[in-house]
Amino acid sequence: MKKVTKICCIGAGYVGGPTMSVIASQCPEITVTVVDINSERIKQWNDSNLNNLPVYEPGLGEIVKATRGKNLFFSTEVDKAIDEAEIIFISVNTPTKTYGKGKGQAADLKFIELCARNIARVAKTDKIVVEKSTLPVRTASAIKSILDNTGNGVAFEILSNPEFLAEGTAIEDLLNADRVLIGGDETPSGKSAKNTLSAIYENWLPKERILQTNVWSSELSKLVANAFLAQRVSSINSISALCERTDANIAEVSKAIGYDSRIGSKFLNSSVGFGGSCFQKDILNLVYIASSFGLQEVADYWEQVIIMNDYQKRRFAENIVSTLYNTVSGKKIVFYGWAFKKDTNDTRESAAIYVADALLDEQAEIIVYDPKVTEKQIYADLDYLNTRSPEENRRLLKVTNKPIDAIEDAHAIAILTEWDEFKTYDWPLIFKKMLKPAFVFDGRRLLDKDTMENHGFNYYIIGQS
Repeated sequence: MKKVTKICCIGAGYVGGPTMSVIASQCPEITVTVVDINSERIKQWNDSNLNNLPVYEPGLGEIVKATRGKNLFFSTEVDKAIDEAEIIFISVNTPTKTYGKGKGQAADLKFIELCARNIARVAKTDKIVVEKSTLPVRTASAIKSILDNTGNGVAFEILSNPEFLAEGTAIEDLLNADRVLIGGDETPSGKSAKNTLSAIYENWLPKERILQTNVWSSELSKLVANAFLAQRVSSINSISALCERTDANIAEVSKAIGYDSRIGSKFLNSSVGFGGSCFQKDILNLVYIASSFGLQEVADYWEQVIIMNDYQKRRFAENIVSTLYNTVSGKKIVFYGWAFKKDTNDTRESAAIYVADALLDEQAEIIVYDPKVTEKQIYADLDYLNTRSPEENRRLLKVTNKPIDAIEDAHAIAILTEWDEFKTYDWPLIFKKMLKPAFVFDGRRLLDKDTMENHGFNYYIIGQS
């Protein structure tokens, strides 16, 4: 097992940045360099103002401050970092394909292939290459084929080391991981590579939490773990619709079934729907893999999780329209929250995007406030849907940094992200500023129904009649 002194990570996004920062903080003897061709993103990582980091995670700023410039570096010099490193992590984006075979389901691996070809071109010494991005089964073999056939005759070992981070708690998830999964070949060199990577994590995690498997098991475990978690969210959200038609309360139902030790309480919080970069993408990937092996019933089963999630978002938007007397045309609706969950600035697949899109189709006038998401990102999310022109998006939707002023003469407020600060607002003052009747649609079950109704609001909460 070789001693590692230099690590390179290709990709300075939501996974690469935090993961490498924690490794640098726990392994001071190792130089960690995070590289990206996006110079603006690297500039943000190097900004002296830690509030300007491109990724917001509680605790991340403190770790970057303590390690940056010592053994943690952010750079656009990709080739130099690849050449010097003994271990290279690949942590680039793997979006769902929007074209060709597998469109709408399969992962687009063009960025992974570009990384592999770049590594093959640059590497002059033996390397351990680690898949950190969420990838479909068999990607490791594709990477190995590229490296072995286009490289400079050096030896490569390919490992799968999927991340299991929850945005908003990523640093804690890294420092106190439930498990670390390392997949690789069962050859002597493959086992040695797995042990080398394991030794890095053993600097702060018990060895029994580090699981070594073959590559297939590692790659598939990541997809299945996210699919199971998303399935729980969609399952409880399906029951929330039933609760709203009866006198049942989704919070009481969730608590009751969560006490069952066979089920547990995690991921049973009903909401307007799950978002983020992994759940939908990984389930669609699983659907595509099952279909490609002729397992259509398996594919249909997992696709239903996505269908239920889309239904929950659509149902929330439709409820706003029907409650506001079947029209929101020209009505001012304030969104509290745009990120897909609290304590992150990530908006990928956020429910807020799709609820906004549905209401804009009805000619609503929307004002958005989110404490961490930029105006630029909000408009980029809407423009990406290509539902209407960018000019129309900017005419109908405005972004504000003054959440209380924004509700002056508003018809309704929709809570789309569970930011803690929303619970501290002066809701009686907000009620006074709004048009009457004043409506609040709580898509995150953040506030107390009785309290809000006592303030005078017509208050609608997911999972309660």
